[in-house]
Amino acid sequence: MSDITTIGASERERVGKGSARAARRAGLVPAVIYGDKKDPVGITMISREVTKIVHQPGIFGRLLEIDVAGTKSTVLTRDIQFHPVSDSIMHMDFLRVSQSATVAVAIAVEFINEDKCPGIKVGGVLNVVRYEVELNCPAIAIPEKITVDLDGVKIGDSIHISAITLPDGVTPTITDRDFTVATLASPGGGVKNEDEDTEEGAEEVGDSEEE
Repeated sequence: MSDITTIGASERERVGKGSARAARRAGLVPAVIYGDKKDPVGITMISREVTKIVHQPGIFGRLLEIDVAGTKSTVLTRDIQFHPVSDSIMHMDFLRVSQSATVAVAIAVEFINEDKCPGIKVGGVLNVVRYEVELNCPAIAIPEKITVDLDGVKIGDSIHISAITLPDGVTPTITDRDFTVATLASPGGGVKNEDEDTEEGAEEVGDSEEE
């Protein structure tokens, strides 16, 4: 789990579109903190400080600590609204989390040992089905990423979630199937695995018999 970044904020006395526009004109980002069986709190944060954090990798899977006049809330970013033209941050939503909470978070997938992958060595193409996987994680132990080891993976192999080692207490949100994270496919018109060669050979024999 990465270190928790603290963001200073001020509570908004008023909420609504007018208040939000005024905050943005002042170089602030309006936001709301909700959840954990507490009342929502409208806040503003300094735009340049928040922008730096938002553009760092994994913002939606990263715990933040928001300090509002000495009252601190541990939160996850749940929504970010950007201006359609300038791409500046218009509004943010934060979900409070407690140390005992479990939260659903999209976690990045990292692939390692491509140089040790037999399928890639002979020209196979790694087809990534899911660059992120949604996982149920302890709020205080959200992994930055999960790792897929390509050592020994051959053309035609599929990598399912069950083959990936997850941290303690972390489980997939999808439980009704062993879903695919990536496959190793043959290049177009190129290398084929032994099963493909066998199948094509059988088809050719069948065609000749029909003739």
